[in-house]
Amino acid sequence: MIKWFAAFVGLMFYGYRGAILGFIIGSLIDMLTRSGGGGFRVFTQEQQVTPGDFELHLLTLSAIVIKADGRVSQQEMDYVRNYFVQAYGKERANAVFRTFNEVVKSRELEEARIAQFLAARTQYAARLQIVHFLFSIANADGRVSEAEARKIRSIAGYLRIGVKDFESLHAMFFKTTDDAYKILEIDKSATDAEVKKAYREMAKKYHPDKLHHMDEAYRKGAEEKFRRVQEAYEKIQKERGF
Repeated sequence: MIKWFAAFVGLMFYGYRGAILGFIIGSLIDMLTRSGGGGFRVFTQEQQVTPGDFELHLLTLSAIVIKADGRVSQQEMDYVRNYFVQAYGKERANAVFRTFNEVVKSRELEEARIAQFLAARTQYAARLQIVHFLFSIANADGRVSEAEARKIRSIAGYLRIGVKDFESLHAMFFKTTDDAYKILEIDKSATDAEVKKAYREMAKKYHPDKLHHMDEAYRKGAEEKFRRVQEAYEKIQKERGF
């Protein structure tokens, strides 16, 4: 396959880091030219993606966010590591993380191609969870920087995430006077009836059952997102007294 050839070429000319970068680029070429086949249907709709390919792309997006503010936070690195330990077990996570360290060091990471590939092959609920996961990584050191938020916004655009959906996820990590309304995707001027309707719609959209087919670590992220929707609704209920 192209990715292994590219990895070999990278190894010959640039050493281990070149092999990693070659594998990433080759994987993209492989997957963009592939049609049909026995892929991994857990994450997909019409097209397919293997577990390894999805894992590689998720790692790369994670590295892009970690590097967005010009520094590599150990807390953010640990967050990614713990995610893969929960998802795949310690032994496999250690192997994956060795690759991740090299991906983080790489200077050539193309967010547009990676995110657009995932957008074509994953369900919308899964893409929402990817964005939430990226925000969680950025928040692992205690705050999401503006540079990280801008980078995640850019990735979300390539993932075809709607503006309101992005603002809802963004509001879960940035405390403002109207964050509860933003999470529910409504204005502060909304009526009580509109607030209740918005909550029902958001609870349905973010319900963890939509990601029942994904790994445990991913489902926990979905449960956290669902909990934030409930908290936002309860906050507005308390403010308005209904």
